[in-house]
Amino acid sequence: MRKPNRLGDLQYAIMRILWTQGECTVAQVHKALEEDRGLAPTTIATMLQKMEKKGVVSYRREGRRFIYRPTVSEPEIRTSMVQELTRRLFDGDATALVSHLLAEHEIETGELEQLQRLIAQRQEKENR
Repeated sequence: MRKPNRLGDLQYAIMRILWTQGECTVAQVHKALEEDRGLAPTTIATMLQKMEKKGVVSYRREGRRFIYRPTVSEPEIRTSMVQELTRRLFDGDATALVSHLLAEHEIETGELEQLQRLIAQRQEKENR
């Protein structure tokens, strides 16, 4: 099994920008996050360097600029992070995770109906 890609809150926010834009310079990422985060460009540059070492982004040089791009997809990161969460908080029990979400979070009727459809589709797939 691959090593899970653990991303902190800022790293995930950076990845979301890269997934949307495809490629970005440090300045472009900084501009996208500046209003919400108020971080210095050097903080963004440092974080991107750490993410490159982690293998979730790569870069190419264009003159003096580093242009970063994601090397993993959003579904890959989401799967990895949910698996890690399930393992750490629910001892790997996906049913316990879903039970917790149903019990502890407000879910609207339409969302419940959608969940029921997804469960029915999964059951149908399993029965084939």
